[in-house]
Amino acid sequence: MSPPTETLTDNTAWAAAQPVLSVLIPFYRDDPTPLLVMLEREAKALNGRVEIVTLDDGGGDIALTRRAAEQVADLTLPARLVALDANQGRARGRNRLAALARAKHLLFLDSDMAPDAPDFLARYLAMIARDDPPVVFGGFSVKQMPPLRRFALHRALSLRGECLVAAVRSLHPEKYVFTSNLLVRRDVFEAEAFDESFTGWGWEDVEWGMRVARRYGVTHVDNAATHLGLDTAQALAGKYEQSAQNFARVVASHPEVVSTYPSYRLARALKRLPMVKTWRGLLKWTAIHPVAPLTARVLALKAYRAALYAEVV
Repeated sequence: MSPPTETLTDNTAWAAAQPVLSVLIPFYRDDPTPLLVMLEREAKALNGRVEIVTLDDGGGDIALTRRAAEQVADLTLPARLVALDANQGRARGRNRLAALARAKHLLFLDSDMAPDAPDFLARYLAMIARDDPPVVFGGFSVKQMPPLRRFALHRALSLRGECLVAAVRSLHPEKYVFTSNLLVRRDVFEAEAFDESFTGWGWEDVEWGMRVARRYGVTHVDNAATHLGLDTAQALAGKYEQSAQNFARVVASHPEVVSTYPSYRLARALKRLPMVKTWRGLLKWTAIHPVAPLTARVLALKAYRAALYAEVV
């Protein structure tokens, strides 16, 4: 993949800032401006200690890029927009954001997140001042997301398996590491960047968490942000279909960790059954059609993902 052309837009506060924390926000055809507005509400209390770097990863939406640039210019927080002319993907884009950041600590925050606490960034600054932590995951929720019917399946999956308090996540610290709300010290990231060989959707952040947990540990705290970008059942199934090869990469690199995961054990069990592709289609149909009870749809989608992974384990 050849290096993309970059267009930089800096606001007036950028040049003179000496940040303690860099907030890194990639986006690809998603509007980051609501998140930028929410972060700006803390600007006065932060006193220039936080900068924002946001990256348009070659989305090709000129109007969206312009709108993001205008919002960056309006912020009193030091801020920069980097617009790429070609998509680089989730891992490479985040690595580029880290290279452009200036602070000792980096906060990866997805563009479809919304901080749950009004002092969200101030809490991270307090952790940095107190502990200088290598890696912290703050958690995420669906607290601010309306319970819309078309997103009911994704919401239910998130509540069951991802929207967990820190005490629960800490039992398997490497498993619950997502770039949606992830604080990383610069020296840690320089030693362990995201693996750019991952393509498509999924697992590149979890794989990174496995590497980093061994060397530095992962701290879990309750400083959540809401995931506003829930998917329809059909879209979520499509992402799972993209993720199988990435799952295979993680299995090959970290078999001792992945072998303890329920998804892996189920995939191995399903691999031994006949006519996998036939009943895999039935599982998908059950998951994406709202005629079945929600609990049954959740179980069907989890089994569908495991059936996809059965081909690569």
